[in-house]
Amino acid sequence: MPSARGNTGRMRVTTFNILHGRSPADDRVDVPRFAAAVRKLDADVLALQEVDRNQPRSAGTDLTSVAATAMGAQEHRFVAALSGSPGATWIAATGDEQPDSAAYGIALLSRYPVRSWEVVRLPAAPVRVPVRFPGRRRLAVVRDEPRVAVVALTETPYGDVSIANTHLSFLRWWNARQLRALVRSLRASPSPTILAGDLNMGPQRAQQITGMRPLATGHTFPSPRPAEQIDHILAAGELPVARGAVHELALSDHHALSVDLV
Repeated sequence: MPSARGNTGRMRVTTFNILHGRSPADDRVDVPRFAAAVRKLDADVLALQEVDRNQPRSAGTDLTSVAATAMGAQEHRFVAALSGSPGATWIAATGDEQPDSAAYGIALLSRYPVRSWEVVRLPAAPVRVPVRFPGRRRLAVVRDEPRVAVVALTETPYGDVSIANTHLSFLRWWNARQLRALVRSLRASPSPTILAGDLNMGPQRAQQITGMRPLATGHTFPSPRPAEQIDHILAAGELPVARGAVHELALSDHHALSVDLV
């Protein structure tokens, strides 16, 4: 069974871009392997990015529900950024999708009670841009996918904490605008705030834009030999002493990043 870390006066927050549960080693989504990775992280609050729901490439599984069972999360919320299936038709999610529809987005899970949830839909890049994908010689012109954030006002051992999860654009000239929009939304909360997720930018830029301090540092991308940190756990307000760590797991092209608040 997952540990009740809240009873020991310690809280672990983890962010992990899961690459829809796929392992680059065998190019497969193995749902039991994904569940084992979540259990190994032993997070009290878990921010996941690139999460599938009812997609053929991940065996039609609701990966958020799998993760919730694996970690013992009493609260969890999947928020779709895109509706539809890869290789077919993708459209921007609106929040009005059916609960069993095929979708892709982010998820936030908590072993602690959540007082309220908020979804923040972030501005999408207005133009198509040239991108070079691995294994392709020619540039492809693409439109960046829609981006979204989810915020949970969480009852932690240290009082109420607003915890946000997001996955920002890979376009450097646009993800700063998305991050500023998210930070403006978070400033409305009177509680201490933690922002976790794949921000697609380095530590210095993330701190400059948000005005928040890092709780954990370390190279997280690309796996298996990460050379940069684009995944972050940032904080504003009074919180306990933090100890950060990077975790290599048997899936994804990212390492997970966690912090223990002690």
